[in-house]
Amino acid sequence: METKKETPFSFFLKNLYIVLVFLFLYIPIVVVVIFSFNVSKLNILWKGFTIKWYGSFFLNRTLMDSLWCSLIIAVLSTAISTVVGTLGAVGLKKFNFKGKDFIDQLLYIPVVIPEVVLGVALLCIYSLLKFPLGIGTITLSHATFCIPFVVISVRASLAGFDENLEEAAMDLGANRFTTFMRVLLPSIMPGVMSGALLSFSLSLDDVIISFFVTGPGSTTLPLKIYSMVKTGVTPEVNALSTIIMFVMIIIISINTGIQVRKIKADSRKALL
Repeated sequence: METKKETPFSFFLKNLYIVLVFLFLYIPIVVVVIFSFNVSKLNILWKGFTIKWYGSFFLNRTLMDSLWCSLIIAVLSTAISTVVGTLGAVGLKKFNFKGKDFIDQLLYIPVVIPEVVLGVALLCIYSLLKFPLGIGTITLSHATFCIPFVVISVRASLAGFDENLEEAAMDLGANRFTTFMRVLLPSIMPGVMSGALLSFSLSLDDVIISFFVTGPGSTTLPLKIYSMVKTGVTPEVNALSTIIMFVMIIIISINTGIQVRKIKADSRKALL
């Protein structure tokens, strides 16, 4: 069948569409980076170039306290959601039990439910249990909505896993725990890492749920920035946001590079 040749006009429209999409996605990020070098503290109009904000935000006590609070919560909630989500995904994949389909559907509720509803629901639970609001409640809340994302990511990796490898390992004398740690887990590690990075990012920038379940002395960075909107967001916030963004880009790039090398190594093994 003869394919239709692309005209110069259609080629131009296709590339213009791609450029517009990327501009729509990345112009706000570029603006944040540019204004992190702005001399003006009002951060409304460009007044000149400076790098002083990249040093001064370290001296901003409240901003740094909220950053450390966010990092602690993100690390803890990521660890909880990664462990629980990975084990949950493996259990749903390998075992059949009564109510499995129902539980499988319930996992998607925190993903699709509005964050306001989830935040109010969690606040009601903590109030009924008389649980003091603080870092603990925020961590548990973030883990709650991060677990389904880890499950979805790990299940995608499990879909391509060859179960014959587990059977071969157990035939050679390995128990279930050793088989999981030495065979299954390394094979699904790209999915586990992707779920962990997604959980970390979701926890680090959450505002709505954190607003409902936060307590005194546990103000996260997004909540701190949100409270600064009324008085004006300073270039210090832009500088801090730029550093966080580039750190996350580096981490994601490293994870992507590891996954690409693993795929290439698996391809070479398959050819041999």
